[in-house]
Amino acid sequence: MVYTNNFYLELKTHYLTVPYSPEKRRVRVLLPQDYFNEPTKRYPVLYLHDGQNVFHSHEAFAGYSWKIIPLIKSHPEIPPMIVVGIDNSGEYRLDEYAPWKTTFFKDGGLNSFGGLGKNYADWLARELKPFIDRKYRTLPAKENTLLAGSSMGGYITAYIGALYPEIFGNLGVFSSAAWLRADKFSQFIYTHPLDKNAKVYIQTGANESDAGDDDVLPPNQQAQAYIDEALNYQHALLQTGLPVSRIRLRIFANESHHEYYWAKHFSEFLNFIFNEW
Repeated sequence: MVYTNNFYLELKTHYLTVPYSPEKRRVRVLLPQDYFNEPTKRYPVLYLHDGQNVFHSHEAFAGYSWKIIPLIKSHPEIPPMIVVGIDNSGEYRLDEYAPWKTTFFKDGGLNSFGGLGKNYADWLARELKPFIDRKYRTLPAKENTLLAGSSMGGYITAYIGALYPEIFGNLGVFSSAAWLRADKFSQFIYTHPLDKNAKVYIQTGANESDAGDDDVLPPNQQAQAYIDEALNYQHALLQTGLPVSRIRLRIFANESHHEYYWAKHFSEFLNFIFNEW
């Protein structure tokens, strides 16, 4: 990849208290190129879940990051923004990114995960975002606030967007795993409409399959589950009044459940949110 410019982006690190967890959470903040040269300028903010997968491939779960820094460097037409990468909780990631419990049989017994999604959403909306707005020169209104994630991160993104539509006005929902509790999720979306000016980018692949899903769904059913979830989510948004022009649904043939594909199309998400650049 050839960069059109090679400017330096500063990455700040914070460790913040999470009320429902004994461990502090690492949150990293990527500042725009001109942040220190434009002392009165304010910026939109993009919040991303699974912060370990956002900035550096060497620390990403699958060994491949979202390539956010190369993306910004190679696309100077992207409006300057502040990017906030929120680390997941590691061992309790599934609990934190799932608003409702999912139960399944494994090793002869009944198992479950999930149920902390509301706690995580409240912390993000009521504590993390106000901290970022105080600490940095942000444009805090919902139309300048983006939230995105993939898989379980896509699931919790769609949930938080519906729970706090007055805060998060732009959503990037990549390969959402909300099919895990399609009943609860659908009911929630239908009863929590988004602001009519919100924008939602929805993406999934036709070959979605994740080894982590094997406990709750056979592999030969996983791809269809992700596609159905994307279509059902779009339908719910339309039914609750979000104009079709504010939704971008993309289903890509031959693409699977991997950061490579989410990173590949991330510029399209930003393009859609920022009015086609």
